[in-house]
Amino acid sequence: MERHIYPTGIIGNCSYIAHVHQNTDISWLCWPQFDSSFVFGSLLDTEKGGEFSILPSHKYVSNQFYLENTNILCTEITTKQGKYRVTDFAPRFQQFERFFKPLMLVRKIEPLEGFPRIKIKCNPVYDYGKVKLEKQRGSNHIEYIGADEKIRLSSNVSLSYILEESYFVLDTTKYLVFTYGKPLEAPIETTCESFLSKTKFYWRTWIKHSSIGEFYQEYVIRSALALKIHQFEDTGAIIAASTTSLPEHPGSGRNWDYRYCWLRDTYYVISALNYIGHFEETEHYFDYVTNISFDHGWRYHPLYSITRADNLTEKIADHLLGYLGNSPVRIGNQAYEHIQNDIYGQALISLLPLYCDHRFIFSERKDSAQLVEFALGKIERTIDETDAGIWEFRNQAYIHCYSNLFQWAGCNAAAKIARTINNTELEERAISLMKRAATHIENCYDPVREVYTHAVGSPHLDASTLQLIMMNYLDPNSERAKKHLIALEKELKTPNGLFYRYLHADDFGKPKSTFLICAFWYVEALACVGRIDDAIEQFEKLMTYFNHLKLFSEDIDESTGSQWGNFPQAYSHVGLMNAAHRISIKLNRPLYL
Repeated sequence: MERHIYPTGIIGNCSYIAHVHQNTDISWLCWPQFDSSFVFGSLLDTEKGGEFSILPSHKYVSNQFYLENTNILCTEITTKQGKYRVTDFAPRFQQFERFFKPLMLVRKIEPLEGFPRIKIKCNPVYDYGKVKLEKQRGSNHIEYIGADEKIRLSSNVSLSYILEESYFVLDTTKYLVFTYGKPLEAPIETTCESFLSKTKFYWRTWIKHSSIGEFYQEYVIRSALALKIHQFEDTGAIIAASTTSLPEHPGSGRNWDYRYCWLRDTYYVISALNYIGHFEETEHYFDYVTNISFDHGWRYHPLYSITRADNLTEKIADHLLGYLGNSPVRIGNQAYEHIQNDIYGQALISLLPLYCDHRFIFSERKDSAQLVEFALGKIERTIDETDAGIWEFRNQAYIHCYSNLFQWAGCNAAAKIARTINNTELEERAISLMKRAATHIENCYDPVREVYTHAVGSPHLDASTLQLIMMNYLDPNSERAKKHLIALEKELKTPNGLFYRYLHADDFGKPKSTFLICAFWYVEALACVGRIDDAIEQFEKLMTYFNHLKLFSEDIDESTGSQWGNFPQAYSHVGLMNAAHRISIKLNRPLYL
């Protein structure tokens, strides 16, 4: 079977994300929000998904790359007639003491060699491809009617060429400005060049202000840039991925909508942001979680929309073919209904840096006791419950080791916060709950195999229990930690460095692909127990599973090395960042030496 690699890159500005195919098509773009209908969605259906391509009249070779240390993407097309470059970007820069991040996609088309003949197709759709937008010609723009807001393409290209989809010779630089809502009302050429220059400066400055060690620095930089644009800056939410229904494995039916924020990933995301020194993003995310904590109801949902909506009813878009014919296409995610009890601990862990890291202003945390007590109350109510676990089993419930681990870790964080704010009663309550959580964790221990299983009374192993080592529940230097790791790698690790979440059957049968973040957890665990050479070797193996732009998917097929699952997966990149940091601090060598 041929290796499957996603042939796209992404651009974004913390308001939206667009996918740009190597064939220049905008294959995925949801407006006005990450979880809105797509405007371009050929990723899921080439016929109903619309098209926004800039292609030559003859066969071509494509080369795609990012401008260094930016989220600005270039696609160079070479034909016998000549060569041209399409530069795609989402404007983002500081203006009026805030960030300018409009729903605007800019495409710069410049000739590089010869006289290539190109054709521009711009056919947006709406309501997930059910509505074809009506084209209305203006003086220097095309209006697309039928969406919730005005969609406009402004350009210095002949509108006749675009409307008639006819070829023309590219002999001067052209610009396409595609907008939702407020259109561009300014000079096209000078505005686009100004926006490009300012956006380039913004991203390169953001990277210069990042704390990134020498170990695989270029890869961490790309991961950091990818993670950054998965944050919806308006609320602070960070989504798992910008796509829906890309299958975990062909024909598996495991096609999920990942355009939402999972609370279970709070700790990993905040760790990654803290490691690179970007505290504004951390505080924005903290504000998002805080608001959820004070929403109505005593139970958290496992996931929320970027605006904190907690009803994400799952529907099947059966009019769409699906990625490479893989149906169903899901809109919404039924997992929001699940009981997932680790998330209360995740919320408490997310608060800890704000009280223990003096780079944050402690005096600004005036709601501390109330918020900690609120989250502890949630743990107290759920600590003895069965739940769906981190992997969201749809028809199975256990007392999961992982769930109680993060309740243990959350209580540990609460106790530290309580000490910081001098609240003895709160500290004692947190310590008492820690002990209760630890009892459940120890009930998962199999003394014969010397390993912690995934749940009380279950024999199955699970990669999530690697976190027992990383969260310091198990002393990484202890024999119990080392033997636990050996037992997990013996069953779940593949020879090529990949790692299965688990191998027992779930609601959809046995998994057929590995989960990439688990492999990065394995790297971290190796580093924790002192097997640093093994950690580096495994990390380097994982660096072979990205696409042409160093972007990672959610899942990897063990036999072919194919990328599957939603793409790019923010948490795969978070896993890379955290694993690289863990190795860097173990190596403890000066930068550049």
